[in-house]
Amino acid sequence: MANSSGLRRKAHFLGTKIKSLRKRNRLTLEDLSVRCIQVDASAAPSVSYLSMIENGKRVPSERLLEIIADIFQKDADWFFDESLEKEEIDTAPLAAIAGMPLEPGFLFSESLLQLAIPELLSQTGTTGRQFAHLLIRAHQESNNNVFPDLERAAESVGKKQFPLHSSDVFGFAKSLGLNIKWFDNSVFKDRGESEKPLNTLVRSFYDAPSTVYLNRELEKNPARLKYDLANHIAHKVLHDGDGARAPQVSGGRVSGRRHDTGSSNFDAKDILYAWRDFECSYFAAALLSPRAPLRQFLSKHAYAIDSADKLELTRTLVMRRMPSVSPYPHWHYFDAYPPGNLRAVYRGNGIPLPWGNMTLVTDPCQHWAVFRMLNSRSTKPSAQISVLRSGDDKRLYCCESVRGKDAAGNPHVLCAGVDLAPALASQGFKPADTIDAIERSCNRNGGSGPIPAEAQKQLESIGKILNIGWVADGASKNAIIICQRSSNCPREKHCLGKAPPMLKSQIDSIRASVIGG
Repeated sequence: MANSSGLRRKAHFLGTKIKSLRKRNRLTLEDLSVRCIQVDASAAPSVSYLSMIENGKRVPSERLLEIIADIFQKDADWFFDESLEKEEIDTAPLAAIAGMPLEPGFLFSESLLQLAIPELLSQTGTTGRQFAHLLIRAHQESNNNVFPDLERAAESVGKKQFPLHSSDVFGFAKSLGLNIKWFDNSVFKDRGESEKPLNTLVRSFYDAPSTVYLNRELEKNPARLKYDLANHIAHKVLHDGDGARAPQVSGGRVSGRRHDTGSSNFDAKDILYAWRDFECSYFAAALLSPRAPLRQFLSKHAYAIDSADKLELTRTLVMRRMPSVSPYPHWHYFDAYPPGNLRAVYRGNGIPLPWGNMTLVTDPCQHWAVFRMLNSRSTKPSAQISVLRSGDDKRLYCCESVRGKDAAGNPHVLCAGVDLAPALASQGFKPADTIDAIERSCNRNGGSGPIPAEAQKQLESIGKILNIGWVADGASKNAIIICQRSSNCPREKHCLGKAPPMLKSQIDSIRASVIGG
């Protein structure tokens, strides 16, 4: 009887510890089962068996315990210690859109803002598309890029089928009463909103009430063909195909801008078009890559950004889905065009922007991975560990970037990354100490240096727990100090050779000297 009681107690603590680890890392039972299969398929448990282990009804085998210990980077003995760690504390910086108290508050009343915003946009030359994208980005970041209503709408059409072939998507279109017509149109030059003319391709457009026109150029790339068709299916489902949509375009003019007007002034209709583009784009991605199946697929491939090639999906789509499906919430994503236009931005971790997606700045930091890759000819994914100082706050990021071409043939760089500080803190490491050690190494080597052994070990451990393979890839290379503006470079050896004088500091010194007598 005593042995039976002891076994039940042992099973209870083992199960409780495994469940605590799983929940702290935001994994479902199915996620953990998939991770176990990755390590050792022959010893991996089913979802139901894992549930019984967590509820103390089964004791895991020695091999299974080794697998789970490896996944969560724990010693096997840890599971037999009858004490529980405190819950994870999320120490990620708040996104910039969280806002701050503004005084005097009455100036930010709804009535005044409605009067002032159009005038502000007109005087600064900001288009409705640009303003809409700022609003949409803030909306995405406040919701961690997760929109269950759009996911459910997509699932109602696709039934979570994954992966989908082109014939499947055409079948969905037919079932919704859409007529597909083809047109021939090749790439042309269009300046749009860029300084230089870019290759431009009109990929597709919607004609109310139920006709979709597809460019035959899409037949050369099934991944892009599926996306465009899914995008128009979204318009039929979400907006009943009313036709109030911009054509889908690659290159000179981005799709959020209406193409039936040459006006550069603010137009409220642009906001409607941009919002619908966002909704339909999100729906299309959810239709082609349902949340649960994609999450398991990415887990199996350690979030490799070129894993999209195995699914006949664009890398853009899969990388933009990563923040929506990953159990780890602290992601960012950039899509950059030369010389430094950020066409798409997502900052679920509040990462400061290196270069605006509305206008160019004169002194961007060129050490960001996304900009370094713009000047590269390589088409292979590349990982980078970066230390970023934002005021007195130091942050640590890892990203993977890849250079490619859009449908019109223009080069651009896709970049997906994660904030490593919350992951370090959740495992009991001190992020500030790790970041300081890496920064010191970088400064000793002119701004880019090897990651110290202890910090590298921590990052490799974090990479295994998060199951993001490119964290270990980045940790094996030199880390780089980055900033928002080169004029404010935080390196001990300024990247521009000598920091330009700061006007504010001169004004402050005059004030101080006068007051001090």
